[in-house]
Amino acid sequence: MSLDLDVWEIVIGLEVHTELLTRTKLFSGAVNRFGGEPNTHIDPMTLGLPGALPVLNEHAVELAIRVGLALNCTVQRSVFARKNYFYPDQPKNYQISQYELPINADGWLELPSGKRVGIERAHLEEDTGKSTHVGGGGRIHDARYSLVDLNRAGVPLLEIVGRPDLRTADEAKAYVSELRSILVAVGASDGKMEEGSLRVDCNVSVRHRGDSDFGTRCEIKNINSLRAMGRAIDYEAARQADLISSGEAVVQQTRHWNDTEGRTTLLRSKEDADDYRYFPDPDLVEIDPGPEWIERVRAALPMLPSARRHRLAERTGAELERTALVVERGLDELCLTAVDAGADPERVLTHAEHNLADERAAGLDPEAFAQLVAMETDGRLTATQTKAVLAEMVDTGDGPDAIAARHGYEAMDSGSLEPIVDGLIEANPAEWERFCDGDAKVAGFFVGQVMKATQGKADGKAVTALLNARRG
Repeated sequence: MSLDLDVWEIVIGLEVHTELLTRTKLFSGAVNRFGGEPNTHIDPMTLGLPGALPVLNEHAVELAIRVGLALNCTVQRSVFARKNYFYPDQPKNYQISQYELPINADGWLELPSGKRVGIERAHLEEDTGKSTHVGGGGRIHDARYSLVDLNRAGVPLLEIVGRPDLRTADEAKAYVSELRSILVAVGASDGKMEEGSLRVDCNVSVRHRGDSDFGTRCEIKNINSLRAMGRAIDYEAARQADLISSGEAVVQQTRHWNDTEGRTTLLRSKEDADDYRYFPDPDLVEIDPGPEWIERVRAALPMLPSARRHRLAERTGAELERTALVVERGLDELCLTAVDAGADPERVLTHAEHNLADERAAGLDPEAFAQLVAMETDGRLTATQTKAVLAEMVDTGDGPDAIAARHGYEAMDSGSLEPIVDGLIEANPAEWERFCDGDAKVAGFFVGQVMKATQGKADGKAVTALLNARRG
């Protein structure tokens, strides 16, 4: 299935659930820790035993405030409510959540492209347990029996509800990546989708391009990676467009993503808020953080990824989107310090993008990095030699001068290169004729042959200049 994007527009709104990094659960002293033997991280509150009363975890509230401020939300007075439904992994038969008055409301985050995506709310709630359906492919309707593990039940959860501002699967992936980096930066979550501490539900609808009204949305569950999310969005959008094109109506549903089959299937009809019979939880008082607490949390926030990207772009003159990978790798401070030491910004960013994927790269000495870039831009080292020296700097911590001397690296001057270039032209007349006729791709052949003949000591730019000079 595929979607003609000239005809259709996808509308995407994401609900991201992140488990908060607290020592204990949201309303009890049971440990909050991933894994463990099933049903060992429990207590009377987790089990929903009669007489067990919730006591709010203050640290979870502070982490929620951190996230709200990082997402440019209004942090406000909030109230816990009971969301009523039956499921085996929710022993109380209700979930304590926030509905009418969430702790964070009306915010936004900025994608690396510069686009802002609205945040409707980011509210606190308790997580549910985990059901394992044995047999029948792991789905409940085919299973022979089910097992329930309540270790996760009651873990503090922040549900971040984005506005339907996303228009492509790639934008959705960029949104989740940005949100995850923010959550990790403020210390609210470890962001591990593979462990379930970050989970995404996708609301997808389609409309004819140019229409202003939204179509009927379907929510997709069971997404555990960015790649799966992108595939699920594209499949579901194409499915809905095919229905509409065939004269059928899209029905509001919750659908299951089957990553093996690459398709969504019906899980249940979509519930609305009224179906959950929300009402304020009588066992919990409202949360009113107050301006002093909020400002204390704000003052302790680190510089966030978006601000770091803008800072790097301003100081280097690079396009904003280009800085995203450098910031994601945590190399922006290294680059800024090297540029401040006199290194060429373009070469610094190029090395950070292409030659510093190693996680140890952030520990490089910025002064030594700047010195290496200067050796390259001054012509003392070729680009190939510079790349090799940089890799060894990461491995050993040695300075660029010592490494270059150890390997006998130095750039060859034009006088030394001329006879090599002339010999190659004479030995390859057909390729030279193509180059003279304007086939730019052949230049790579000659540069490669010169690099091979000089064991990488030639400067590719100098070789290209000699070739152009001989062509006239």
